[in-house]
Amino acid sequence: MITADPNGDVTFLNPVARDLTGWTQEDAAGVPLETVFAVVNANTRRTIDNPAIRALREGVVVGPANHRLLIAKDGTERPIEDTTSPIRIAGGKLAGVVLVFRDLSERRWQEPPLQNTCDYCKNIIATLREPFLVLTRDLRITMANRSFYDTFHVSKQDTEQQFIYDLGNRQWDIPAFRALLEEVLANDHPIHDYEIEQTFPVIGRKIMRLNALRVYGEGTQSELILLAIEDRTERRRAAYELEVSESRYRRLFETAQDAILILDEPTGQIVDANPFIEELLGYSQAELVGKQLWQIGLFRDIEENKAAFRELQAQGYIRYDDLPLKTKTGQRIEVEFVSNTYQVDSCQVIQCNIRDTTERARLGREATEQAKELADLHRRKDEFLAMLSHELRNPLAAIFSAMHILRLQTNENPIQKHARAVLERQVKQLSSLVDDLLEVSRVITGRIQLHEVRLDMRGVVEHAVESVRPLIDRRKQHLSVSLPSEPVWLNADAARLDQVIVNLLNNAAKYTDEGRQIWLTLHPEGTWSVLRVRDKGIGIAPELLPGIFDLFTQAERTLDRSQGGLGIGLSLVQRLVQLHHGTAEAKSAGLNQGSEFIVRLPLCSPPAPHLLPAIETAKPTTQTERILVVDDNTDAADMVAMTLQMAGHEVRAAYSGKAALQTAVDYQPDFVLLDIGMPEMDGYEVAHRLRQLPQTKNLGLIAITGYGQDSDRQRTQEAGFDYHLVKPVEREKLEEVLTMLAEQRRSVK
Repeated sequence: MITADPNGDVTFLNPVARDLTGWTQEDAAGVPLETVFAVVNANTRRTIDNPAIRALREGVVVGPANHRLLIAKDGTERPIEDTTSPIRIAGGKLAGVVLVFRDLSERRWQEPPLQNTCDYCKNIIATLREPFLVLTRDLRITMANRSFYDTFHVSKQDTEQQFIYDLGNRQWDIPAFRALLEEVLANDHPIHDYEIEQTFPVIGRKIMRLNALRVYGEGTQSELILLAIEDRTERRRAAYELEVSESRYRRLFETAQDAILILDEPTGQIVDANPFIEELLGYSQAELVGKQLWQIGLFRDIEENKAAFRELQAQGYIRYDDLPLKTKTGQRIEVEFVSNTYQVDSCQVIQCNIRDTTERARLGREATEQAKELADLHRRKDEFLAMLSHELRNPLAAIFSAMHILRLQTNENPIQKHARAVLERQVKQLSSLVDDLLEVSRVITGRIQLHEVRLDMRGVVEHAVESVRPLIDRRKQHLSVSLPSEPVWLNADAARLDQVIVNLLNNAAKYTDEGRQIWLTLHPEGTWSVLRVRDKGIGIAPELLPGIFDLFTQAERTLDRSQGGLGIGLSLVQRLVQLHHGTAEAKSAGLNQGSEFIVRLPLCSPPAPHLLPAIETAKPTTQTERILVVDDNTDAADMVAMTLQMAGHEVRAAYSGKAALQTAVDYQPDFVLLDIGMPEMDGYEVAHRLRQLPQTKNLGLIAITGYGQDSDRQRTQEAGFDYHLVKPVEREKLEEVLTMLAEQRRSVK
């Protein structure tokens, strides 16, 4: 250490400084610092500006600096690193500078072998076949081998210097794993064969075995942790499959309706037989053990038996489709005989299956067909029940909110009119779903009755279009309706034909992207009225087209329910049209080629128009919380928002995940009421992003969704939600949750 006065002249050298510079305290006192502390750039040999002058001039710390050589008074050169700091006294007045420097000679001498050792270790780690991480004391990744990058499909940029718990989607952030790593750091307690089962980005669900320990240097303890990661997924799967296979084999062996014999491969003697052998051949297991096949009538004599065994040993498999067999009672039957060899516990064994070739084959074919049909029916039933709950809850949520508003209103006003319109649309939607469920059952069982009158089909079309118009407007689609100038008379049930047209238009709207075109045309053609609904939507896959009118047939389902429905609408369309003695036909050139549905009904003459009912409203109170309501069902979002406004809250609504993120940043709400099933960006993704943004990470998140199973609640909790509510939500329950969460937030603050 060297100190200098405000002029840059030396005032003090400590003993190390005197040894390194070659100057004594007496000789150096009053000498300019750059004379005593003579340094040059180690690479260019150029003289370096005096760091003391800069520290004095600018009043700042200069350095730390390296790549410098100190030239002592006797000309000796040493590599150093140095830092210069200003010295201030009371009042902030500059009293001088202090220069601290260190001799790096020994370190420079040690660097090459240390670097070689480091490179050697890195090369060893890089060649390991299992993923491997090197962690610093603060659990940041200082190195990962190639296997880690290849296994988890991540880049070096996204891995090195990252906190291990922040990797990917935080799949390493496991409380038990955290505790084990803390043990490694605190007590040098290694991690041995700790298994985790997590879902990783790109590679999916995996079982990983982890081993970790601290690295020790010679005489010192390193700050590094080595973490080895072994993918056990395939091995665990193989072990499980083996266990299942063995269990299945024993179960099949004991219960099989085929006779099974197990033979010792070297001798050809029977060592085991299943119970069915006695039913087929009349021999008990005790009578069979120790015998050879020819002795129980499977071959004519020992020589034929030996020939079969030679073939089996050469090929590992023999088969006889029609092998004559004599039972214990002397009865001759024809059987199928299949035999193969395999290894069990290092021993070769032979398994022989003896089965009847008549009734079993027939039953096998029937069983396979029935199993396939049952599996298909079971799958459709499960999908139907799962979606039924969700489809009914969304309209009910809006109805609940609207009904609450109406209960509070006393006079006609714009709010009342809006609530009425919502209730009309949502009640109609809910009624349509329930009616479809009930009526498809009635149609199938023949219990439906048509109320036929003479009507103008144009009026039915216009009424149906009005019913579907809100959905089409919401999806920003363009509906082109072409009706003839003259009446199109039919003898029909107006309500049933309205169902037919509404279902066809709903189907077209759901399977057509926003902003695209839908066409509806009606015209007479000979003795038929022809209705065509055509769209530019996703089309119909060739394999689905033949069964498109079958019950529960539908394209693949997604979380956002953007193509909703129960898969019964088209089936109901066809059956109602057939009851009117007409035909329903579907056409499509394939996926992404749009589709066309054609309904032909026998022509005939006029109906009577129907009127729609009316409804009521309420008054707002005082504001208490800032709330953002997010739901792609605009009616549901608006009604919840309106209900909360009337309870005194300040509320905004957003109708998509993207809009929710932007509004949340701008609006800074206290709470977000967030739907889960939304197109493009679902509620889980919105919640995840809100928790990542600094402006919104601490707001209250409440899921309001039609998904209400335990697994759904678990997912919302993992996504960062504070509470999970299932549609429809009563206002009192919602207020209770808001109050509870608000109190929790205030207590934390």
